[in-house]
Amino acid sequence: MNWTGKLIGALLGFILSRRPLGALIGLILGHFYDLQRSGGLAGPRADPAIVRSTFFRTAFSIMGYVAKSDGRVSEQDIAAARRIFRQFNLGDADTRAAMECFTRGKDSGFDARAALAELLHVCRGRGDLLRMFLEIQMRAALMGDGMHGATHATLVRVAQALGISAIEFAHLETVLRLQGYGAAHGDGRYGRGPPPGASAAGRDALAEAYEVLDVPRTASDAEVKRSYRRLMSRNHPDKLVARGLPESMLEVAKQKTQAIQAAYERIRESRGMR
Repeated sequence: MNWTGKLIGALLGFILSRRPLGALIGLILGHFYDLQRSGGLAGPRADPAIVRSTFFRTAFSIMGYVAKSDGRVSEQDIAAARRIFRQFNLGDADTRAAMECFTRGKDSGFDARAALAELLHVCRGRGDLLRMFLEIQMRAALMGDGMHGATHATLVRVAQALGISAIEFAHLETVLRLQGYGAAHGDGRYGRGPPPGASAAGRDALAEAYEVLDVPRTASDAEVKRSYRRLMSRNHPDKLVARGLPESMLEVAKQKTQAIQAAYERIRESRGMR
């Protein structure tokens, strides 16, 4: 049993109140702190190796499941999957494993609900990984036949199963579309259009920057900085890998932080921020 929180809580409670009751209250609060640290309140966190294995397996099986959700897996969907394999620099063994998972996911007997429940379980307390998982699925769909109709509805259900709100889903979809992800832009580099922050015909790059940072144009400089720091911390590649993101998918996190950095620099320059 962990006694650190109990001892410190009891001591601080007595010092602050000078009464036994204060020590008792501090002891109780410390007990809950110890439970939280040990996983007693929400269950123990899964080992990062288990998270990586589950994340990898589920990412490609759900990718196949989403591709089949409109009734058939098209050549465009298969080509998108292959581009993703190249993007992740998968070795021969991992490529075969990813393809097997993709094939399993598009099978009519695949239980997507159980697969997502397992992912949610091992990623307990790792919401950043779940958001990255959803983004990978949305990118793949945009690179394939597009994210509309049955495909869009399926991705909405995936987000719901992972506890990701409709607002966050809509924001992520908007950002990805603004950044040029989609079948028409597939170039072998995970379907990217122009590099993050670059100008593009018919697109307001500054409006895109505000969307990437998830702040309105009316946000103060302090609010822009806070959002930038929060997003950079949440999506830091090393942090995500340490929490269980497969190293083969590190490039996705790098692209995301590059987009956040470029958006911040564009807003900072337009405002003359220091």
